[in-house]
Amino acid sequence: MLKQECTIARRVFTRLFATGFLFAILLCSIVSYGQSHYVVANDDSPFPATGVSFYTVAANGSLKFLQRVSTGGFGIGGGYFGANRITVRSNSKGECVYASEGSTGDIVGIDITTLTATAGTRGSSTDGGTSNGIGLAMNDTYLYASFTDSSTIGTFRVHPNCSLTFVNDTAVSGLAQGTVNGMAVRKHLLVLTYTDGSVESFDLTSGPPVSHGDKQYTTAFNTSHGASYANSVDITSDAQYAIFGDTATSVMVEVSKISSGTLTKTRVFQSAAGINSSNVLLSPDESILYVADTQGGSVSALFFNKEIGRVTPGCTSATLRGLSRKWSYLGALAPLNESGHGGGVYVAEFGSASGIGMVKLALVDGGCTLTEANGSPFPDLNSPGLLSIGTFPPRSF
Repeated sequence: MLKQECTIARRVFTRLFATGFLFAILLCSIVSYGQSHYVVANDDSPFPATGVSFYTVAANGSLKFLQRVSTGGFGIGGGYFGANRITVRSNSKGECVYASEGSTGDIVGIDITTLTATAGTRGSSTDGGTSNGIGLAMNDTYLYASFTDSSTIGTFRVHPNCSLTFVNDTAVSGLAQGTVNGMAVRKHLLVLTYTDGSVESFDLTSGPPVSHGDKQYTTAFNTSHGASYANSVDITSDAQYAIFGDTATSVMVEVSKISSGTLTKTRVFQSAAGINSSNVLLSPDESILYVADTQGGSVSALFFNKEIGRVTPGCTSATLRGLSRKWSYLGALAPLNESGHGGGVYVAEFGSASGIGMVKLALVDGGCTLTEANGSPFPDLNSPGLLSIGTFPPRSF
C-alpha cells in the first residue's frame, strides 16, 4: 500500500514540476522511516511459546502494538534486572533484533525489514539461563550472551541475515563466586557485574572476552557492607567510563574511569529520591543518565558530564501509574529519541499486567522535570513479566 501511494505521488508531482517530484521522494522517505521506527519487547513468556512484541512509534512518542514475532522457544518470565534480554543492530551487516529465550537456552535474530525470525542458536551444552535469564550485548562483529545459571559468556559471530554462529564460552565468576549479572559492550570493551557485588572488565580485541585482571568490589558495596551492589552497567561512547546502577535502599549510581584499560575505584552518587536503581541508561548525547528507581516505581534523570565522568542531581518523576495494582517493578530503559538528551525514556513494567511506561524529560532553568505521558503505560499483553525492551533504530553507541 505504501509503495503504491508513493508511486502515485511521484506521478502527480512530475506532471506539475520537477521540484514536486523531489518533494514526493522526500515525503515517501520520511513516511518509510516512520514505518520502521519501533519499540521492541522481549515478552519472555514461559508458556505459551515466547516472542518479541513490536510497537510503532507516533510523532508524539506514543506506542501502538503492531505485531508479535514468535521466536519459537520459551522464556522464564523474570530474572536479573541487569541482564537485558534484547539487543538491536543497525549497520552494514543488517538491521536486526536479537532476543534470548531463557528456558530454551538460545538466541534468536529477527530481520527488521521482514519481521521474520531465524532459527535459535545455542551456546555450549552446559550454558544455562533457566533461573535468571540470558543477557545480551554486542558490537559490530560479535554478540555476547551472559548465561546467568552457568555463569558463562557465550561469544557468537553475527551474520548479515541476522543469524548467529556460536564461537566459544568463557567461564566467569565474582570475587565471592557470584554469577554474572549485568553486561555492557563498547567497541572492544566488555564490563560485567556479578551477584556478589564485584565487577570486572574484559578485552574483546580477539572476539572472546579476555579479563583485564581488574576484578573488584565497588565502593558502595564496601561502604555499605554488602547492602548495595552493582546490577546494571552502561559505558560511555568513548569507552572512558563505566556507569553502574546499584540495587540499594536508595538511588545509588557508581562511576569507574577505565581510560587506563582497567576499572578504577568507583565514585558514588547517592540520592533519597527513589528505592533501588537497578537499571541505568545514558542519553544519546551522554548529558543525562536515566535511572529506573526499580522498586519505588519512578524514573530519575541525573546530569552527567562525560568529560570528567561526574554525576550531579537532576529530577525524579512521580510514581508511574499502576504500581502495585498492575505491576511491581521497573526494568530496562530505552530513549524516546535517538538524538540529544533522548527526550525521556520508555521503561519496562514488570507484573501480571506488564507494559511499557513513557516518561518525558524537559529542561527548565538549569534543572529538569520528568512527567509520565498521556496514555502511558502501553500494555504488553504477551508478557507475564516484562523486563527487557529496546528501540529501532538503536542508540548510536
